[in-house]
Amino acid sequence: MTNDTTITTETRMEELLTARKAIDLLARLGAQEMLQKALEAERAAFLERHADLRLESGHQRVVGHGYHEPRTILTGAGPLEVKKPRVKDKGAKGEEAIRFSSWILPRYLRRSKSIDELIPWLYLKGVSTGDFSEALQALVGPDAKGLSANVIVKLKNAWNEEFKDWGRRDLSEKEYVYVWVDGIYCNVRLDDDRQCILVMMGATKDGKKELLAIRDGYRESEQSWKEILLDLKARGLKTPPKLATGDGALGFWAAMTKLWPTTKRQRCWFHKTGNVLNAMPKSIQSKVKSDLHEIWLAETREDAEKAFDAFLRKYEDKYPKAAKCLSKDRDVLLTFYDFPAAHWIHLRTTNPIESTFATVRLRHRRTKGSGTRQASLVMVFKLTQAAEKNWRRLNKPTLVLEVARGTTFINGLKRDAA
Repeated sequence: MTNDTTITTETRMEELLTARKAIDLLARLGAQEMLQKALEAERAAFLERHADLRLESGHQRVVGHGYHEPRTILTGAGPLEVKKPRVKDKGAKGEEAIRFSSWILPRYLRRSKSIDELIPWLYLKGVSTGDFSEALQALVGPDAKGLSANVIVKLKNAWNEEFKDWGRRDLSEKEYVYVWVDGIYCNVRLDDDRQCILVMMGATKDGKKELLAIRDGYRESEQSWKEILLDLKARGLKTPPKLATGDGALGFWAAMTKLWPTTKRQRCWFHKTGNVLNAMPKSIQSKVKSDLHEIWLAETREDAEKAFDAFLRKYEDKYPKAAKCLSKDRDVLLTFYDFPAAHWIHLRTTNPIESTFATVRLRHRRTKGSGTRQASLVMVFKLTQAAEKNWRRLNKPTLVLEVARGTTFINGLKRDAA
């Protein structure tokens, strides 16, 4: 081999290496841009969901608030530097403030998941099967070449079996002190009717929140909820919860009266506020919300009763429909005062379900719904299961055990300390 040939070969090798580095750089920059855009879209969707919340001045209560410090995420495409968007609640502080928590970029994530974990992660976040090859190669490099849409098909079949096994699990060792219930409506592409998915979450005696039931229901009917409660009992759940929180329109309450007669009721203030506002003109809704807050944020039941009376005196003559909507559920809207004050933030609304299903709704909007009702159920199950890993325990979890033992609380305090 001549010197000229050697020089030419070395030059080509250098050019090839330079080209590969350029490609790697482009892939990394593309993945970084895609991740940043996904985070921006996630914040935009979060702000949209809270766009109706206004301050007394009329300004939006929940707003974008810049970014956290840049964070480097280690991936197969190399290190990606991204800035997680921030959100600010201008109308509340501390535990009452509405907080933005990214599902795409969890707080402590510093490196990407393995390919086996990344496939379901991308799919559940809304990436279509046809886009997987490109998305995976951008994120994890050439190892993704052999992956195709067939992988997702096999994966969904495995999820379906996992969902069936989960629905048959033994509950004989379980006791749930609190439960939250709701009906979530989803579009199904191959079905003309919207699907109503009935969801129940529970809090165990150690304050840990768990997904308890997911089932395809019929317009939140009593019969559908009765079937869920009977199934829980058949699988070993013996002790009824102390309190259930849910929307007033649910058939759950009629079913609960028959099967869990000792369980107390708490109507969700989030749903009730929306129902009351629907009967009010938009021009006064901001003030009405503030007056409703005076009720459910009161320090004691007595103060809440006074605020309740004041609300009715103020609005019942002009807006009798709104006043009736509120007053008819007066007792069950204030049940939370019979439980520890540290738990009020968890018990007054179905937010544990609502916040989780924001992710479900986001994916359904991206993909225009699942193809079948069963596929939709499985999708909800997997998304909720993924979210469950990040659910925080109830405040002062030791008090949950006190509630389970039957300790009496008055205005949030134990009776002997009241």
